[in-house]
Amino acid sequence: MRASLATLLLFFGLAVPASLTAQDPATINAARRAGQVGERFDGYLGLVTTNVSAELRRQVGAVNIRRRALYSNLAARKGVTPEEVGVTAACSLLRRVSTGEYYLVGQGGWRRLAAGQSAAPTYCA
Repeated sequence: MRASLATLLLFFGLAVPASLTAQDPATINAARRAGQVGERFDGYLGLVTTNVSAELRRQVGAVNIRRRALYSNLAARKGVTPEEVGVTAACSLLRRVSTGEYYLVGQGGWRRLAAGQSAAPTYCA
């Protein structure tokens, strides 16, 4: 039986483990503020620009590997796809995007969060 999106949202709305947000919080957070890294609609971190250090690429990749493993494990337990879990986790992760940081929703390209806006798409309501 497939879990409903609302059930998964409730599950992720309660807490997103800190391990999903950064490997080296200082480096990833600095890259967020610098507009180099942002949260994506699919539950993964993304590189906003291609002109970043190899170390930052490695850290973003490491965070995404951990996220993929968590999404796969949760998907197996919930009877859904890892992609569904990732999109659901993204709802919570996108709510944490701070003013001035970048985020990616669908194929529309990277956006910078303005004051008073939310990065979470309407389906996250």
